[in-house]
Amino acid sequence: MATENSPLLVGYTSQGDDVYSRFRTSQKRVIVLLVSFAALVPSFVSGSFVPSIPQIAKDFQVSGAAVSLAVSLSVFASAIGGLVWSAYSSFYGRRPTYLWGMPLMAIGSFGTAISTDLPSLLFWRFVQALGCSGGMPIGAAVIGDIYQVEERGSAMGSFFGASLFGLAIAPLTGGIAAEYWTWRGFQMALGVWGLVQMSLMHLLLPETTHPNTRGIEQCKEKGSIKRLVSVNPFGSLELLKSPNLLMVMMANTLALITDFVLLIPLSYTIGVRYNIKNDALIGACFLPNGLGNFVGAYIAGRLSDTMVKKWKKKRDGVWYPEDRLQGVYIGAFFLVPLSVGLVGLVATCIDSPIGLSICLMCLFTNGVGVDMVLTPIGSYAVDLMGSRGAEAIAAICALRSLLLAPLSALILPSVDVIGIAATNGIAALLAIIGYFCIWLTIRYGDRMRAYVNVGYAKTADQQPRSCGDAIHGPPE
Repeated sequence: MATENSPLLVGYTSQGDDVYSRFRTSQKRVIVLLVSFAALVPSFVSGSFVPSIPQIAKDFQVSGAAVSLAVSLSVFASAIGGLVWSAYSSFYGRRPTYLWGMPLMAIGSFGTAISTDLPSLLFWRFVQALGCSGGMPIGAAVIGDIYQVEERGSAMGSFFGASLFGLAIAPLTGGIAAEYWTWRGFQMALGVWGLVQMSLMHLLLPETTHPNTRGIEQCKEKGSIKRLVSVNPFGSLELLKSPNLLMVMMANTLALITDFVLLIPLSYTIGVRYNIKNDALIGACFLPNGLGNFVGAYIAGRLSDTMVKKWKKKRDGVWYPEDRLQGVYIGAFFLVPLSVGLVGLVATCIDSPIGLSICLMCLFTNGVGVDMVLTPIGSYAVDLMGSRGAEAIAAICALRSLLLAPLSALILPSVDVIGIAATNGIAALLAIIGYFCIWLTIRYGDRMRAYVNVGYAKTADQQPRSCGDAIHGPPE
């Protein structure tokens, strides 16, 4: 590890127990459960839709590729929504932003259910995804609010594992709904879920931000706020001036694209190749990947905390945030590229049940590998930015989504033109490039922080969203 001084590390001392002892252990578990369910909603909004694409295409008399644009559009909406909700969560707090977003998600779900053509479907899918898009960045920031650095990885693993369990059951649920109910009915059910989630947040979720770190608290010191303060949501993107955050964003994106390559065309690749025509069975084929996400998030969280403690002990108490990334190579360099590449080869060359079994095993392995990349990166972003962790994660997710939106739209055409083996091979190569982004961050992370200081947190409760970051601040 290089020895240049870093704004994060100079004078760093672990935060005292007071700010993390505001909530009892049982309260923390309830909070993690609540935010995990909130992050579960986007998984269902996106994951349950894919198995319904053939049925929706038939209802609207359009191609499956046209309906798959709704997937890309929802990815774009998630990018914008994540920026908006995370910026407001840093200014107003975590609790209010949850209470604002869930009704919007419910309205979008009801609108999707009553759509009569493709344009209206695309519009309401955008609203739906926008409303629930804060679940992941705000939830990760809540974990950073209530757990110390040495415990954060395990807690983050539990959060990601529980929330990403939706990736295991959402496609299956959506497939069952498409086969035995209707995709419209399921969208109605998602709207009801949004309203129930809002009620639970209102009743059970306390404000978790550290005292005196919200922008609104700074504004109140200058005078009372007489009107709603508009916060610039795109200010969070300035955090990507940090080479550290930019590099882990690239690694995050290049790992996640393999999930898209495997899952978006699944009905037309594995489904067609192995003659699976039942929508419920198509949905079941998504299950191994989601279970892999669940297992991988748990393993990655524990492993990242182990790495933090191990290297901190070796350096006699000196802490480098990049230590949390030390175990990422297992997933990024081995599990992710090998699994996606093998699916392409097997689905092309083996048409027996053995081929299907291998593909399903690879889907599980890919889920494990991807979350062994995503979970430590989420904890790493919160470690770096402290109370602005939600904004850091949202900025990463936003740029990632802007890259994934056009890429995901190209997956089905790519499979049609060059085949599944070549498409998956390209995805595997991109995943390996993502691993080297992580390697560079581990090797030169302290120097990279010294190059550009975007307000790294010296302690976990510094760097609040300031009153000056608002577009329209309170009257002087």
